[in-house]
Amino acid sequence: MSTIDPNEILPHHLHRMLLTAIAPRPIAFASTIDSAGKANLSPFSCFNVFGVNPSTLIFSPSRSGRTNELKDTYLNVKEVPEVVINVVTYSMVNQQNLASTEFPRGVNEFFKSGFTPVPSEKIRPFRVKESPVQIECKVRQVIETGNGAGAANLIICEVVLIHVNDKVLDRNGAIDTRKLDLVGRMGADNYVRASGRALFTLEKPSGKNAIGVDSLPESVRLSAFLTGNDLGRLGSMVNMPTAVEIENYMGAQKFRKISVDVSADTGKLTEETHKEAHRLLAENNKYEALILLLAADSLLMADLQ
Repeated sequence: MSTIDPNEILPHHLHRMLLTAIAPRPIAFASTIDSAGKANLSPFSCFNVFGVNPSTLIFSPSRSGRTNELKDTYLNVKEVPEVVINVVTYSMVNQQNLASTEFPRGVNEFFKSGFTPVPSEKIRPFRVKESPVQIECKVRQVIETGNGAGAANLIICEVVLIHVNDKVLDRNGAIDTRKLDLVGRMGADNYVRASGRALFTLEKPSGKNAIGVDSLPESVRLSAFLTGNDLGRLGSMVNMPTAVEIENYMGAQKFRKISVDVSADTGKLTEETHKEAHRLLAENNKYEALILLLAADSLLMADLQ
């Protein structure tokens, strides 16, 4: 493993390394205006939501890593502390990319990139009509982290109004991730599309008990056939199977067939049962996978005694 001191590499190398490692990142497609009313539209991937009471969104139009120049977005919010954060979907990603061009100050990126400006209701900057979620914000605070090339300028925003296209809502009125079809930034010129097979679900364990990976037998924790994700699924179980359940499973025909076929080879028993558990976990059948593993471990322990 390589070890890198951030003070010993050039800023643009550090920038590329961090933005490649910390990804995917959501995109704040920020619409601002200057004191003369001239519009600006630019994407920033140093962005996220940090709270809801009060609502807090933060994005960073950092200083240029090459020229140390300040971004028009930063200059605009210093003059007019308001911004619309528009989400970026796959259908608009190429236009968004065009808007990231470093046009001269005062150039209207709405027109350059072919987006449609729509008046906001509570603030002055325009919304992007093509974006399915447009968030009107007041700027609460601007934090300049430094004055060198690549230094961040944190724009801390408070949401004052949200506009959502009905086409991306589910039957309950909530935003449907699969309909939204967002994109995120990776490192260099790479993006990721958050839809289709790229999406998967995990039930949150918050508010529930969990047995934890440390409750599993050593033969399971150190398995050569189970992945870290497998162990995480097993450790998320709320209860361990009881001794009676394990004994009954050991007497079941399915387990007896596996154990009889490889009874003379304990290593083969471990391999076969752990591979079967891996398959069961891929189907989200956590209970049977766990009881299978515990039954196999119990059989192995009995053989050693």
